[in-house]
Amino acid sequence: MAHLLDDIYLKDYEGAIRGRASRADAKQRELLCGEMSLSDWANAHEYYGLHLQSSPRRWVFRELAPNATNVWLVGDFSNWQVDERFKCQRIDETGVWQLVCPYSSIHNGDNYRLEIEWPTGRGERIPAYARYVVQDSQTGLFAARVFVSRYKWLSPVPPKPSRPIIYEAHIGMSGEEEKVHTYNEFRKYILPKVAKAGYNTLQLMAIMEHPYYASFGYHVSSFFAASSRFGTPDELKKLIDAAHRMGLSVVMDLVHSHAVKNERDGLSYFDGTDYLYFHGGSRGVHSAWDSRLFDYGKTNVLHFLISNCKFWLDEYRFDGYRFDGVTSMLFYNHGLGDAYTDYSMYFNGSVDDDAWVYLRLANKLIHELRPDALTIAEDVSGMPGVAAPLEDCGLGFDYRMAMGEPDFWFKLAEKIRDEDWSMGQIFYELTNKRQEEKVVSYVESHDQALVGGKTFLFQLADASMYYGMKKGQHSIEVDRALQLHKMARLATFSLNGGAYLNFMGNEFGHPEWIDFPREGNCWSYAHARRLWSLREDKSLYFSYLADFDKAMLSLENSEQDNIIKLVSDEEAKVLAFIRWGRLFVFNFNHSCSHVSYDILVPPATKWQHLLDTDEIRFAGQGRVQKAALYSPRLVMDKGELVQKISLYIPARCAIVLTKKL
Repeated sequence: MAHLLDDIYLKDYEGAIRGRASRADAKQRELLCGEMSLSDWANAHEYYGLHLQSSPRRWVFRELAPNATNVWLVGDFSNWQVDERFKCQRIDETGVWQLVCPYSSIHNGDNYRLEIEWPTGRGERIPAYARYVVQDSQTGLFAARVFVSRYKWLSPVPPKPSRPIIYEAHIGMSGEEEKVHTYNEFRKYILPKVAKAGYNTLQLMAIMEHPYYASFGYHVSSFFAASSRFGTPDELKKLIDAAHRMGLSVVMDLVHSHAVKNERDGLSYFDGTDYLYFHGGSRGVHSAWDSRLFDYGKTNVLHFLISNCKFWLDEYRFDGYRFDGVTSMLFYNHGLGDAYTDYSMYFNGSVDDDAWVYLRLANKLIHELRPDALTIAEDVSGMPGVAAPLEDCGLGFDYRMAMGEPDFWFKLAEKIRDEDWSMGQIFYELTNKRQEEKVVSYVESHDQALVGGKTFLFQLADASMYYGMKKGQHSIEVDRALQLHKMARLATFSLNGGAYLNFMGNEFGHPEWIDFPREGNCWSYAHARRLWSLREDKSLYFSYLADFDKAMLSLENSEQDNIIKLVSDEEAKVLAFIRWGRLFVFNFNHSCSHVSYDILVPPATKWQHLLDTDEIRFAGQGRVQKAALYSPRLVMDKGELVQKISLYIPARCAIVLTKKL
């Protein structure tokens, strides 16, 4: 692993880099007081919230509310009235409130909430550490629910994949019916599809409880509660257990970058103040996201969030996290409007060092607790050190999302003529990363099809998709879309920076966009689902794209992981390189097929056709000879004796060859 400070452009900032790491180490010492491990400290969820004690058998509830003057537990057990039997007592000067009551007074399945009184008012609240929260279908209001888990784990956690091939999924929109789908339905019907398709990692979005379904899970209200709109906590555990049994690691989208503004159902103004968990005043509000912003400098916030990291690993056996909104966390301006073209932008006082400290401590905790855990940073800034190891003064993320890649592909598809596509630019964009970091490469995630966007195939084909996807039909627009869809994916996968990602359904070119039920679309679920019937209909080209995706994922092996660039021919529109002992050759030319195109290759007895995007089984024209052998010939090139092979490369086609020794 390359050292972060080996980058010559960072030499001038070495002091700042080491200073950030030292600040995090100092904060850890301050929090632990030299008396415990970080893992032992990260147990706020075992102290706060409602817990059933076994000896003596009783209920104990605790909540942090420093500004409160009175706190009551209100629920089914009190007929939803304030009852002095369920009044909490303040037990210390930090503002911890506690209630101890007999086991017989509260029952499994009871719904409850808090009634909190403060000097200037009073309000209903959901406990901050509630582990199961249900939403009233009529009012939309939440209530915490007592839930005693009885789930017994059956399957061991699978080994961490050396190269994650990630299937990003959303439980609610995972089925074809126009409704919110469930954990059980996903386990029965979608998990087998994911495993069969060749993916080794499942990334679940929108798991943490959120009031508004259309937020895609990004406005979290209860950070320790799995969303009840998909089912019970035990049903989520059963899903994860089944995924492990299939050999799939399961990563959760973790939203610690902001929180919902809702006061009754969230953390905002929890005890009557706006600063218990968040920055006070305007700094505590994200104007673009309409949400609250955590104050990572507060000990209680660190305790809450770092414990949250531990909770999902322990309680649900998740295998890691995709941290959402890391750029927003790290920069005072949340990365809005900045292009990050100069290294000085990372060291000009624009970085929230408290957020840096939190993210470093979170990664340290996660990897101490689970050395096999996977952490991914959703960061668009490209800040040095985000995906560098802790010992190199980095934040310790295993991967950074290569967010420039989908932006690049969609820019090509939408704004640049095919004949103007640059081979050198394609190669650069798909390999552009720091030496010390690994990245998750992808053509599209859920982001590209949300909020008025389109899926990549729909961007390429547009309205032609509605009438040109049936086998045997001939549409210039659809044919172009199909071929470029496969080529973009193959280029991105084969040049990936350590991991590869695809959003649910996009492997078969899911049409249109993502749009959750809301007032603006008359509360329709038409675009908040996955049309698996398109993939399963063998008379449609969608199934051909899915078959190609599966074949593509099988190309990777452990041999020669380094990338060797061979050709970047702007005139011919040919790009060629070696990886995993495979030779990848792309002809992005929209009209010109190349006959006897010479490519300089490393020594090998012969090269054999392994796969190409033009195969009939992949909705191609079958112009390349399958299983063909190509024998290198010795030629003089610039005064050197080298080996070359000669290929026929059809227009808009990619060919993969493997060594035949």
